[in-house]
Amino acid sequence: MKRLLLIALLLGSIGRAQAHKASDSFLRVTVDAERIAIRWDIALRDLDFAIGLDGDADGAITWGEVRTEEAAIAAYAEGRLKIAGDTRRCALAADPGLAIAEHSDGRYVVLSLDGLCPTAATRFSIDYALLFDIDAQHRGLLNLAFGGSVQTGVFAPDRRQQTFESGRPSGIFRTYFLEGAWHVWKGADHMLFLAGLFLPAVLRRKKGGWEPATSLGTALRDTAALVTAFTLAHALTLALAASGAFSPPSRVVESLVAASVLFAGLNNLLPMVQRRLWLLAGFFGLIHGAAIAGALLELGLPVQGRVTALLAFNIGVELAQLALVAVVVPLCFAGRHSAGFRNAVLVPGTLIVALAGLAWLLQRALGLPIALPF
Repeated sequence: MKRLLLIALLLGSIGRAQAHKASDSFLRVTVDAERIAIRWDIALRDLDFAIGLDGDADGAITWGEVRTEEAAIAAYAEGRLKIAGDTRRCALAADPGLAIAEHSDGRYVVLSLDGLCPTAATRFSIDYALLFDIDAQHRGLLNLAFGGSVQTGVFAPDRRQQTFESGRPSGIFRTYFLEGAWHVWKGADHMLFLAGLFLPAVLRRKKGGWEPATSLGTALRDTAALVTAFTLAHALTLALAASGAFSPPSRVVESLVAASVLFAGLNNLLPMVQRRLWLLAGFFGLIHGAAIAGALLELGLPVQGRVTALLAFNIGVELAQLALVAVVVPLCFAGRHSAGFRNAVLVPGTLIVALAGLAWLLQRALGLPIALPF
């Protein structure tokens, strides 16, 4: 009981320190000669965090509160987006009126802007700076219709300025490789699921006790096999969803992701599956792949280079996971015989994984208002 209370307090303290979660915005830019039409979807929670929308501080942002702050929203967004055609600055202005759109992770304000460039251009430079000053994990997802083709890009603090040429997709492999790696690092449910696999890599529950691994090489190999099975299955459903072969309901998929995290935690404390764990990792990889497909489809995979984009994304996922294996497993192996490792790392860590999975499941499947720091 004391251990559960300590973990609850830990989750609560982290939640107060990191109440703002990582976010995306969706930027769709259509170029027609010297004219530009822009649709920009920005999460209500992000705008509230940046400029304050919840006027009565009741925790619910109403349409009336959004309308009241329309001028502030437009000014905030306009000041953080610059577009130049052939090095000459294009003038941008927000259209009057806002709309609300539902995305898989909540409600977004839809802001429309019109742009006018000095001349029809063959190259566009976009400088995106939304939220980077207050949220380094924010990403801007760009869909650019230009020169008879659709190009995509991802803006980040270290990639805030990007250039696009007519008919030439820019840096597809690098862009999607980095986003694949970032998907591992920023996805709390992904990281906790991996933690559920990593934590018992050097210490397994058997006959009411704990059995330490005898070989670091075996521990590394077994864990790498788990994450590779996860990635291959993840890549399969991601490719199927991107091709339009299936489109599972986001609520069901997100609930199954939460269930996978819960199961990964419980399976360490109360072993239910102990053999052929790579099959279990592969099964849950199918679910996680379907979950991330939604964000990639909203981003809009490039028509030219789609295979390259998917391949790069999954290579990024795999290498980020293997990097975690290379760092975490040897550290755990070094402490596998220590009671402190079991009592201060393995058991509390596993309980955090299971509790987070349970909370997410209740939140996503039943709509319960459970706040988590992840």
